[in-house]
Parts: sequence; structure tokens; C-alpha cells
Amino acid sequence: MSAWLPSAPCTPGACVERCRDVAAVPRAVLRLAAVAVLLLVGIAIVLSPLGPGRPRSRGRIPAALVRHWCRWIVRAFGVRVRMTGAAAPAGGLLLVAHHVSWLDIPLLAAVRPARMLAKSEIRRWPVAGPPAARAGVLFIERDRLRALPDTVAAISRALREGAAVAAFPEGSTWCGRARGSYRRAVFQAALDAGVPVQPVRIRYRTAEREVSTAPAFVGEDTLLASLWRVATARGVTAEVEVRPVVPPGRHRDRRSLAEAAQQAAAAPGVPVLRHGHRRKAPSKSMCAL
Repeated sequence: MSAWLPSAPCTPGACVERCRDVAAVPRAVLRLAAVAVLLLVGIAIVLSPLGPGRPRSRGRIPAALVRHWCRWIVRAFGVRVRMTGAAAPAGGLLLVAHHVSWLDIPLLAAVRPARMLAKSEIRRWPVAGPPAARAGVLFIERDRLRALPDTVAAISRALREGAAVAAFPEGSTWCGRARGSYRRAVFQAALDAGVPVQPVRIRYRTAEREVSTAPAFVGEDTLLASLWRVATARGVTAEVEVRPVVPPGRHRDRRSLAEAAQQAAAAPGVPVLRHGHRRKAPSKSMCAL
């Protein structure tokens, strides 16, 4: 693992609070069962002749159906979804958002179906790998700096072909009480392709309108623990705000473009902190925020 790979200081023990209001076990189990059914239906469609990976089939699955399916996935967990802002434009588009949870992925796809960036290890996963590859996921080798130019070129090529590409430029998940700074490489792809950038602001709230850390998937948290925490939480709302698009040509370099997108996607009052590195022990300073 290279030292440049970013990681957040957030940890489950320091940042993720216990939910005051939790769902009963039977209800949580029903939620997870509903999610499993929706995932199986989605995988079946992706692997079917209508799937995006079949010859001459790209685009057959209606975008509206994909958006609704993504919202259903989040709703099946018991999380309400509130979406505001204008619709994302058609054509090549880079979608970016701060990263808190695996829930961010279907929420971003609910804004506009897009090719997601994912670590290369997922391609080899026995269950998730083949459907992810068929769905058009762009796999990146995050721990190999030498692979970065090829990654930027692949993203730029997808953007030129008119696809939307979704990315979380922080490179790591944060708890939601603070954010990391955006890495700039993915914005070079948008510059090279001459496409707009669509910042999206994603926030998780409790019923009392406070920041909810229940969906946070940080540090050494396990996926099973995170899934159960979300399924048992009550009163969580995902607020998705589609911010004004940053048109091509407004920023000449990736640094200024990344800063503009970061400022647009950041929630008011949430500080942006510098990343640590995975070789360093995670800090617990965030628990006081």
C-alpha cells in the first residue's frame, strides 16, 4: 500500500454514534430481505440480454428505471430520500460528491445513472465482480501511482463517449461531521474531455435534523456491521442536493476545478480537513466535532 493513498481519521469508535431510536430486529431483518431482493433483481437485469455489457445493448435499460431502483435500494433500508436541485444534464458528465457511506453510490446514481469508479480488487470478487464489470464500472488501481495516467485516460475516454462518470474525489470515507479535500486527478479527465462537472451534496440527517453518523462506513468498520447499523436505524433521511453544474472552460487547471467542485458540494458548517495516510494511526480528534 503506497503512502500517497488517502485515508480519513474517522473511526467507528470515535465518530459513529449509537442511534437513540432503533428499529426492532424483525423489522431490520425485513429491510435487509427487501434489499436482497432488489439487488438480485438488479443483478439479473445487468446479466440479462438487456444488460449494458451485451453487444449493442448499452442504453436499453431506461435511465428512469435505474434512478428509481437506486432510490428503492436506499428506501428499503428505511432511509428516507429527499432530492432537490435541477436534473443533471445529458452527455458526458463528471458527477462528484463527498463520501460518507456505501449509500452514497445508489444516491449518486439516482441523480443520473453513471459509470462508477471502484478499486480494482472488486473485479475479482466472486459475486460482485462480474455484475460490476458488466455494468460498466471503471476499475482503478488506487495503490499504484504509475497507473494513474492510464486511469485518467480511461475516464476521459468514457466522458468523451457521452457517459456520466461518478467519483468520490476524497478517496476515502468520512463520518459526515468533517470532510476531506478533493484529489485532483479525476478532474484532469474532465478537463481533457471538455465536459462539465456536476457537484452533488449528500447529507444524512436524524429526525431532529442533526448530522446522522449511522450510515458512515469508516475506518475498520465491517460491511456487515454497517449494514445492520443502517437497517436498525430509525428516522434517518438522506438529503441529496444537485448543485449548479461547473461548465467546461471555466477553470483552466485541475486544481481550481477541484476546489470549485469541493466548495459547491461541501455542506455549510462542515470543516474540510487534510487527509492522513494509511500508514499513520487514525486520529480520534474528530469525535469532538
